[in-house]
Amino acid sequence: MGLIEASGVSVDLGGRRILQSVDFSIERGEIVTVVGPNGSGKSTFIRSLIGAIGLSAGSVRRAPGLVVGYVPQRLSLDATMPLTVARFLNLPVLRNAREVKTMLEHVGVGGLGGRQMSALSGGQFQRVLLSRALLSKPDILMLDEPTQSLDQPGTAAFYRLIETVRQEVGCAVLMVSHDLHVVMSASDRVLCINGHVCCEGTPTVVSAAPEYRALFGSGTQGAFALYQHEHNHHHPESEGTAVDA
Repeated sequence: MGLIEASGVSVDLGGRRILQSVDFSIERGEIVTVVGPNGSGKSTFIRSLIGAIGLSAGSVRRAPGLVVGYVPQRLSLDATMPLTVARFLNLPVLRNAREVKTMLEHVGVGGLGGRQMSALSGGQFQRVLLSRALLSKPDILMLDEPTQSLDQPGTAAFYRLIETVRQEVGCAVLMVSHDLHVVMSASDRVLCINGHVCCEGTPTVVSAAPEYRALFGSGTQGAFALYQHEHNHHHPESEGTAVDA
């Protein structure tokens, strides 16, 4: 079986059906991105896969011993609470100091171990969250709109980092994103959700699907054309461009 396999997953919240009959699987090493309009159930889908939300119907099977590294959409910390980056990374499990230092350097925030969490920029904060997820040596990394608070250059840099992590660590990556252009350049497979699976496949297949066009408009073809251009020619100066759904 894959790392995670969902079959007929339905979720009701507050008396309303959020997800209906979703089938999904992800294999080791894959990067799969979940897209969809606001309120489409993307975050609910991610949380159902890790068991944080109960299912109304269907089932989720996880590979035995599966280790999940989770990067939430946002994490609220009390700004008045003294908490350094190093201390945060040692909660709830005490980790080797050298391992923590190496991981911070690996994700591009080396030297910030003694900095207060409350003093970090949005990009630094997300990279610290990523380092925390990676310290668990995950089989799969799950990211729920991790770039929501970042500007376009920061967003592009973060996703490039995710690609690098996948190559070096070998873990699967499942991420929710609104950054359609970046999704196209970073994904092996795209899952389009609007309460149910509207369409699924490679970026090429999904971008051409009528269901995808209906949700995101014809302007998304411009994003896909840019993806193709960059994929073939790799112009770094345009990597910060994103199409916001």
